[in-house]
Amino acid sequence: MVLLRDLLQTTQTSIELMALIDSALCVGAGGSSGSLADKPIIRAADGRLLIPGSQLKGRLRHECEKLARGLGWPICESPVPQSMCPQVGLTQSAFQRDNYIVERREHKAFADGRSQRHCLICQIFGNPALPSRIVVDDLVCQVAPDTLPEVLRPGVTLNRRRRTAEDQKLFLLETSPVNVQLPFGGHIHLEPDCPAYAKALILAALHHIHALGGSKSAGLGWLTWTWDKDAATVDENAWELLQMGSNP
Repeated sequence: MVLLRDLLQTTQTSIELMALIDSALCVGAGGSSGSLADKPIIRAADGRLLIPGSQLKGRLRHECEKLARGLGWPICESPVPQSMCPQVGLTQSAFQRDNYIVERREHKAFADGRSQRHCLICQIFGNPALPSRIVVDDLVCQVAPDTLPEVLRPGVTLNRRRRTAEDQKLFLLETSPVNVQLPFGGHIHLEPDCPAYAKALILAALHHIHALGGSKSAGLGWLTWTWDKDAATVDENAWELLQMGSNP
């Protein structure tokens, strides 16, 4: 049942992010939109460049999983549902922790009455049985689109077996301008029932995300993060909880 009071609830807090792109950015749209590029860059409705929130959220989850495992917390294997919470909690004793039982208005349980257990990451980012407790905005470029020229980067498909370029396989990538440090802004919204440790884990994960988009190994999409230090303060109790991973 969908309750109106749940839809109208205000978010507890949000983290305002700014990504400064240190190199050209390549976030492909997959289909042509009037550009000569085989892979045009994603744009908002008003033409401004953007980085999809889904891409940032996926990278955040990956980095948060690594950090949580490094702290000794048992974490499920995403994105395959069979290896994720709450299924793994039925067979693995490491997931039998009291803080893996989610406290919500409606207690999460299986059909036979057994309590569902969700790891730290699933309690933040969700899984097939639990909705996400954060909302990640698209990061939108703060520079007007009419001031940015179209940049096409040529490439060629390589035959890895013969170690040569394939015949008639030239393609064009559309990227942002090089070395102009374009600012991309957005927010990460934490829902009211989001765990207290979520902000600490997300901020730590952002320090491990150095590039977004395609062709990162070729030097595209490298960036630097900035955010409001006052709005991103974390309770010391959250850090103490994260450090208890090896002590069930």
